[in-house]
Amino acid sequence: MIRRIRDLAPLRSVPKTVEARYYNRVRLALARLGKPLEVELDEELRQTDMLLTDQEWLCVDRTRDDLPLLAWTDFAVKERDALHAPVRCTLHLYHAHAGLLIGRTLPILDRILQQRLADQT
Repeated sequence: MIRRIRDLAPLRSVPKTVEARYYNRVRLALARLGKPLEVELDEELRQTDMLLTDQEWLCVDRTRDDLPLLAWTDFAVKERDALHAPVRCTLHLYHAHAGLLIGRTLPILDRILQQRLADQT
C-alpha cells in the first residue's frame, strides 16, 4: 500500500505541523507494537484505517480497496529541538472531502494508540 500511494497524485498538498503528542505517540507505538502498524478507526470513522510507518501515515478507506484519503509525509524531525515541539510535515489530500477528516483523525488515532500501549503493559 505504501508503494501504491506514491503512484497517485494528491488533489492537494499543504505544509502542516503535527502536535508533538500525536507524533510522539505514533513513534512510541511503532517502536513497541511493530512496524508497519495498522489501526482501525471504527469507533468514530467507520471503515477508515490508518497505516503507519516511520516515514508516512496514511488514512485509507478500507471499503474501497484501501483508497487513500490523507497522507502525512516528509516529517522534519531533525528541525525540532525538543520532544514537546511540533513536527513540520506535508499533508496530502487524496479525496475531495478529505479535509473533513483532518481535525478528527489524529485525536482518534492518539486515543486508540494510547489504549493499545496501555493494554500491552
